[in-house]
Amino acid sequence: MKSLSVSKAVTALMLAGLVLLPLYSHLTGNIFILTLFTRIIILALAAASLNLIMGFAGLMSFGHAAYLGIGGYAVGMLAQEGVGSGFIQFPVAIAASGIYALVIGALSLRTRGVYFIMITLAFAQMAYYVASGLARYGGDDGLTIYTRSDFSGLIDLGNRTQFYYLCLACLFGVMLLIWRIVNSRFGLVVQGLRSNEQRMQAIGFPAKRYQLVCFVISGTMCGLAGALLANNTDFVSPAVMYWTRSGDLMVMVILGGMGTLFGPVMGAVVFLLLEELLSQITEYWALILGPLLLLIVLFGRGGIMGALGRAGRG
Repeated sequence: MKSLSVSKAVTALMLAGLVLLPLYSHLTGNIFILTLFTRIIILALAAASLNLIMGFAGLMSFGHAAYLGIGGYAVGMLAQEGVGSGFIQFPVAIAASGIYALVIGALSLRTRGVYFIMITLAFAQMAYYVASGLARYGGDDGLTIYTRSDFSGLIDLGNRTQFYYLCLACLFGVMLLIWRIVNSRFGLVVQGLRSNEQRMQAIGFPAKRYQLVCFVISGTMCGLAGALLANNTDFVSPAVMYWTRSGDLMVMVILGGMGTLFGPVMGAVVFLLLEELLSQITEYWALILGPLLLLIVLFGRGGIMGALGRAGRG
């Protein structure tokens, strides 16, 4: 009970801080912190979507950033063609990511282990090179989005505070959806497949079908993060899909705690804040961040959430 109370208290403080952050930004006049945490929340959403398949389903996808790029390019390409309505852009971004996840999942779930990882990586790199060849939409240089998604006056994405709360609402909505999925019959089957796939198949559960549905749900969630990211940066480029971005998302999940509800959010906050703070100190920040993360992963079994649990028991 003590360990649960410690982790819950830290999580509650983090969530309260995220909700109250715009107030702090307004009172101090610090606009940068609001911009930084808007990006953190978007990537936390992407990390949470990856945790659904990696932490709860046991599927180590190394191509998750492809959905970020697809969601972003859906917004950017529609804006380029004169379709600025968010009621069109966001559903298209989510649907396109889901369809691509369906294709990847249908093929990659035929394999296991390192082969599964390599196939997901190969599909992500394929999306990266296709985006790099889209000369009409900027190619390697990326695509500038001159007008943010229009929601007919319901919300102004050009307003930093409104956009921040939209991103935060999307994150909370995705977390609620993941919680409902994980605690549903479907989620219990998926977690059972992670533990012992052969036994679950033996008692009559179609493993591939459950895993594919979970894979597609995860991809659509990340597509939503991609649409938000494109609006946040007013720009989208193939670099969003590169394998290193998928690696960053995996680090966030592992750092926060795989298979925990709020672990990826915690991991995203810590990882991106460390990256920002160290980059202000030295241009060789990666040489410090890399070993630091390695130590955390090696000695902090279960990530930050696991460490909080052990601290509570101590």
